Amino acid sequence: MKLISDITDLRIIRRTWQDDRKMIAFVPTMGNLHQGHLNLVREAKKHADIVVVSIFVNPMQFGPDEDLDAYPRTLENDKSQLEALGVDALFMPKASDIYARGLEQQTFVEVPGLSYMICGASRPGHFRGVATIVCKLFNMVQPNLAYFGEKDFQQLQVIKAMVTDLSMNLKVFGVPTTREEDGLAMSSRNQYLTDVERKLAPTLYKKMQALTAEIKLGRRDFTRLTAEYKQQLAELGFNPDYLEIRSSESLLQPSHEDTHLVLLAAAFLGKTRLIDNLQISL
Repeated sequence: MKLISDITDLRIIRRTWQDDRKMIAFVPTMGNLHQGHLNLVREAKKHADIVVVSIFVNPMQFGPDEDLDAYPRTLENDKSQLEALGVDALFMPKASDIYARGLEQQTFVEVPGLSYMICGASRPGHFRGVATIVCKLFNMVQPNLAYFGEKDFQQLQVIKAMVTDLSMNLKVFGVPTTREEDGLAMSSRNQYLTDVERKLAPTLYKKMQALTAEIKLGRRDFTRLTAEYKQQLAELGFNPDYLEIRSSESLLQPSHEDTHLVLLAAAFLGKTRLIDNLQISL
C-alpha cells in the first residue's frame, strides 16, 4: 500500500493508473476506522482495479462547539487494517495543503436546499464543509467511483447532488449501514458512550424499527407519529435532536403519493450525538 501525503505525488501515480486504463475507486474517511469503513473498501474492491482511501479530519465541517480536537486519531491501526484489505494507496493530506489560505479565505462549495434542512439546520455550515472537502478530494484523486455509507444518508444526498450539479465525471454509491450485533449503527463517536449509555444506545434503532412498522401498517399522521416517538426516546434518557420522515429522493416532506420514504434520526445520549436512518418502501 502506497502512503501519500503530497498532492503532486498523488497526481503522478494517478497519471500512471490512468495510462494503464485502471478503474479507480475512492473511499474518503476521517480515520478511526471501524467495520463500516472497511465494508466501503470491500465494496469498492469488487468494482475497481485500484482503491484509494483518504484520511483527513476536516476542520471545516466541525462547528465551534464540536469535537474536532477530541476526534480520535488512530493512524497506525488504520494503516494496518487498510493494508490487510489490499488498499492500493492511502492519501493523508495535511490541513496546511488542503486549506492553504486558511478556513476564512477558503473557496467553498455549498449545495442549496439539501444542506440547510434536518441535520443541516442543527449543524449550520456542516454540509458546506463536507461538500467542500469532498469536492477537493475528488479533484485530487479523480476517481471513477466513490463510496459512502448510507448511515450518513443526508450527506450522501448532498454529495450526489454536488456531483450532478458540477458535472463531475464519476459515480457515487451508497453502501448499507453496518451495525453492531445489537443494532447500533457503527460510528467513530460510539466510543464516547459510557458503559450505561452504550447499553441504552441500541434503543434508538429499536424505536425507529417500531415507528417504521406503524407506517407500514398504514399510519400517515407523520407529525403526530414522530412526536410520540420523540417523547418515548426522551423518557428513556435520550435528548432527541430530530426525528423526521421524508421522501428518500428529495428529503422534502412526503406527499401521499410517495412510496419511498426515509426515517432520519439524531439524538444525544449524554454528550454523544447518535445518528441513524431507515429507508421505507411502501
